[in-house]
Amino acid sequence: MPPETAVSKAHSALDPSRWKALIFIALAQLMVVLDATIVNIAMPSAQSDLGISDGNRQWIITAYALAFGGLLLFGGRISDLWGRRRAFIIGLIGFALASALGGAAQNEAMLYASRALQGVFGALLAPAALSLLTVLFTDAKERAKAFGVFGAIAGAGAAVGLLLGGALTDYLDWRWTFFVNIPFAAVAALGAVLVIREPNTTRDGSSLDIPGVVLGSLGLVALVYGFARAEHEDWTEVGTVAMFVSAVVLLALFVIVEARVKSPLLPLRVLTDRNRGGSYAALGLASIAMFGVFLFVTYYLQIVRDYSPVRTGIAFLPMVAGMIIGSTQIGARLVTRVAPRNLMVPGFLTAALGMLVLTRMNLDSSYTSVLMPSMVLLGLGLGTAFMPAMSLATENVRPSDAGVASAMVNVSQQVGGAIGTALLNTIAASATTAYFTDHIAGATDEQTLTFESMVHGYTAAVWWGFFILLGSAVISAVLINRKGGGHAQVAAGGEGAEADTVVPVMAH
Repeated sequence: MPPETAVSKAHSALDPSRWKALIFIALAQLMVVLDATIVNIAMPSAQSDLGISDGNRQWIITAYALAFGGLLLFGGRISDLWGRRRAFIIGLIGFALASALGGAAQNEAMLYASRALQGVFGALLAPAALSLLTVLFTDAKERAKAFGVFGAIAGAGAAVGLLLGGALTDYLDWRWTFFVNIPFAAVAALGAVLVIREPNTTRDGSSLDIPGVVLGSLGLVALVYGFARAEHEDWTEVGTVAMFVSAVVLLALFVIVEARVKSPLLPLRVLTDRNRGGSYAALGLASIAMFGVFLFVTYYLQIVRDYSPVRTGIAFLPMVAGMIIGSTQIGARLVTRVAPRNLMVPGFLTAALGMLVLTRMNLDSSYTSVLMPSMVLLGLGLGTAFMPAMSLATENVRPSDAGVASAMVNVSQQVGGAIGTALLNTIAASATTAYFTDHIAGATDEQTLTFESMVHGYTAAVWWGFFILLGSAVISAVLINRKGGGHAQVAAGGEGAEADTVVPVMAH
């Protein structure tokens, strides 16, 4: 069959409602990403209202992180086995109900339970959303545009969460940071029922790998909890070390099992492709750095500069704008013409330059000369790099692996976020303490010294973020080897598919 005939046949087979479907998929993704930061802003109010101790407040974040991070691979495989559209709708309904429980919480147990349930249904929803995008958009140019929108939301949603969380907490009540998810979920679920049509040929009919589910989920829970514990305890504390050792053992056993079973939870072919593996690693490292930026710039603005939550959220808007431009106007427009490596490397280097500007932060830094330029550079760089990285991480997989390949994108970002929060917080705290101890003898104003020490700690952590982003650029340069341009024809099923089933997908 001539290539142009194959292309036209593939185009005619595409879902005519796919662009409408993108709206509801993007809305669901925005809700999940918002939730990562919107609750952080509400934490002090919720803690005070429900009488939660300082020692226990971490569970507002940790309960969600453990359930979400631990169950992502399971959620991705469930969507492959039972259908992505069904998993997407169930995830939305469950997330909305869990959010309603959180907003109505009368004590800390109810709040922790709601956060864990949000994590459970988020782990089903997030991979389903990304894998729906993967199977609905197979044409190169259309896929680039769709992933441009998705990448912009994935990057900018956390910053939008700071703004929305601040506004809801300041002007309404902390409970609305939970209730706000309900209309998001309702609209997205209704749209999914009416609009989204999943291709029938993409579902996996194999059985569920129970040993893989148990080992993979427990291994990821141990890893995420190890980093969460290290942030609040100590890296050498017995419980923390035990968690990391358990994670290594469980994940090693997981890999052994996955290499032997007939229908693995995570087929190792998904990871061993150098382009996908490189994309996961680059995204994971960048997530470490990005979480650090949100964390320390938020602390700096609210504690040192006394910004309100709303003003803090507004201060992040240049980063949001940069991510949207980088993802939709740079990444999406160029990804079909140049190799993804040639977008990812400059993107991560631009973000690293933004991090370098941020190291100039001091006690009375000008927002317009230091913070705003750094945020614009970070947004542009990460938006430009994330778009091709997320697309490449889910491209050319077998349709039956789309869910679990999408789950791995979320795993890399979730584990990266857990590492970033724990590692960079520890670095900042150590640098803050050392600076304060070294300068206390000659200090005339202890309050000023306290703030100076904090800013010194933040910039020490930001320097690490700079080198981590350089690491993402190096990984992209070394591991990503697809060439750019063109609309080559490859099998619809990706690896190992029959050659007579032809659709256009991105070729690099």
